Amino acid sequence: MILKQILIDDIKINFKKSNRAKNISIRIKSKDGVTVIIPRLSSIKTAEKFVHQKLNWIKKHYEKIQKSLASNTVFDTNTNYSTKFHLVKITLSSNMFSFNMTNEVVNINFPLKTMLHSEEVQNKIQTLIIDVYRYEAKKYLPKQTQLLANRTNLKFQNISVRNTKTRWGSCSYNNNISLSLHLMRLPNHLIDYVIFHELAHTLVKNHSHEFWNTLESLCPDSKKLDKELKNYDLEIF
Repeated sequence: MILKQILIDDIKINFKKSNRAKNISIRIKSKDGVTVIIPRLSSIKTAEKFVHQKLNWIKKHYEKIQKSLASNTVFDTNTNYSTKFHLVKITLSSNMFSFNMTNEVVNINFPLKTMLHSEEVQNKIQTLIIDVYRYEAKKYLPKQTQLLANRTNLKFQNISVRNTKTRWGSCSYNNNISLSLHLMRLPNHLIDYVIFHELAHTLVKNHSHEFWNTLESLCPDSKKLDKELKNYDLEIF
């Protein structure tokens, strides 16, 4: 629930309370804009002061996301779009909608008179592409996680793949690992980094120096990889 909204240089900034948050944080997402997360015991006044201190950072990242939105893919018959393992082909060639996937190609076919650029059709195509990423993720991520776990002599309980939009992965207290299907949009070395990150949490349940030292032993240059990961947005559309 939004407690307050302010406007700074045409940027809407929403303030929300969170019982789980330990510190004031700022999230900038393509759909939600700028959201300031406030711990339960902190005040909005303190959060506003924090925002003004971070204003240059907010403007920089907000501008970056707005540019990304402006260049978002509009799907039509000329679109050249690939997932991790498939080429997506969109056609207008029949009286019925159809969708099928081979080992390398995803075919999405619409009736001839379909207005491909309409919001409804674009949303449908996006949903289908998310389904492709989900299929690929369920095929690839559990096997890769097991491979890296075996390589480092680490163990986890269960693994799940979800359409999460707030984090790339997580590891529960019981060592159940959850990975975002959006990992399939990352280069392979960053996918491995996220997996190593969650495997490290099977040993250390926080982000202390001990954790980062453990992660570095599993995945050299982990700090560099973590910084590179920040260049990618979990939200695809």
